[in-house]
Amino acid sequence: MTALLADREIERLMMLHPKGFDLSLERITRLLDRLGNPQDRLPPVIHIAGTNGKGSAAAFSRALLEAEGLTVHVHTSPHLVNWHERYRLGAAGGGKFVGDEVLAEAMSRVATANAGEKITVFEILTAVTFLLFSEHPADAAVIEVGLGGRFDATNVMKQPAVSLIMPISPDHQAYLGDRVELIAAEKAGIMKQGVPVVIGAQEFDAAQAVLVETAERLGCPFELYGQDFLAYEENGRLVYQDQTGLMDLPPPRLSGRHQFANAAAAIAAIRAAGFDLSHEAAEAAMQSVYWPGRMQGLASGKLAELAPKGAEIWVDGGHNPGAGLVVAEALAEQEERNPRPLFLISGMINTKDQTGYFRAFHGMARHVFTVPVTMSESSVPNDELAVRATEAGLSAEPVGSVANALMLLRDTWDDREPPPRILIGGSLYLVGAVLAENGTPPV
Repeated sequence: MTALLADREIERLMMLHPKGFDLSLERITRLLDRLGNPQDRLPPVIHIAGTNGKGSAAAFSRALLEAEGLTVHVHTSPHLVNWHERYRLGAAGGGKFVGDEVLAEAMSRVATANAGEKITVFEILTAVTFLLFSEHPADAAVIEVGLGGRFDATNVMKQPAVSLIMPISPDHQAYLGDRVELIAAEKAGIMKQGVPVVIGAQEFDAAQAVLVETAERLGCPFELYGQDFLAYEENGRLVYQDQTGLMDLPPPRLSGRHQFANAAAAIAAIRAAGFDLSHEAAEAAMQSVYWPGRMQGLASGKLAELAPKGAEIWVDGGHNPGAGLVVAEALAEQEERNPRPLFLISGMINTKDQTGYFRAFHGMARHVFTVPVTMSESSVPNDELAVRATEAGLSAEPVGSVANALMLLRDTWDDREPPPRILIGGSLYLVGAVLAENGTPPV
């Protein structure tokens, strides 16, 4: 069903206010004060920052808490298909995306309180998060940072239950700095004096050093992946270990070895926030966790039907070199179990390191079809993106759309070969458009 009321309200606000980021807390603080400071009336909050893995950590946190029978609000961004995906309201038996009328009414109240003053749309959307989460009872809230941390609009909460910092790598350099330690300092800005901190697996020692130093300076009790907790694979299962002992769990439902570390960070954060977590709940959560658009298989749907018969299709919204590496590793695991020729269908926006993303697939991908990202004004032209892929050592050609790429593969496929493995990715905007066109939006 088309969510007309909320969509119209958001479109109106986008015409009045800038779409981009203007990192500051002054405007959101002013607006929230007019709304009665709803950010101070939330259930215990797990506040998540990082370059990659934030969404997965949010999904694991939700699954773990709900497996314990708790109700959980979840705020994530961006959305893939509908704005409502940013707001999941906790409910018995599992949270649901906010209803259209409820969201539209909250948007209208926030816009009225802002009274036309200068503000970004993301700040308005964040104020809506706090309003909704404060007015609907729940046992916990999971809130994902939008960009950075220190000056992100979500960082007005005075006392989250825990600050969770996921892997940090170069991204959004124009806003956060061109060195990983500068980016880490911005992400570390969500840490609050004395509030527990969980630091997920870090690729860069410089980033980890900044996070640890900040936690120590603020007197935050902290837990560090690889030192205080970790996860590893044993006999095809996930083994989680911390100072309280071991948990032998099923492998996460989310594909890719990197999800072991993401799951571990969420388990550590839940415990650091003061929630009880039983082995039974953790086991159930690994099997129920759901996070669309990240190594999500497309087994059926309008687009999937256009691919060569028997093709294995994955969609993933990772869009920077760090994300490219973990997706490539996940596909390499698939290749070990079931060898197939790999093809990429890729679209990206111009603020990302396109060549760096493609470089992760060098020696793996047989060919890349580059497509425009129709949902973004910042789309890299598909012919230019093909050049970026060739710079990374890949064979590439521009095509008009994902559907065209799938049909081209189907019409030229040699049936003497195993059916192909196809990754559609490079942008969350692209993945959102694919899920919508395929008829499989997030639920």
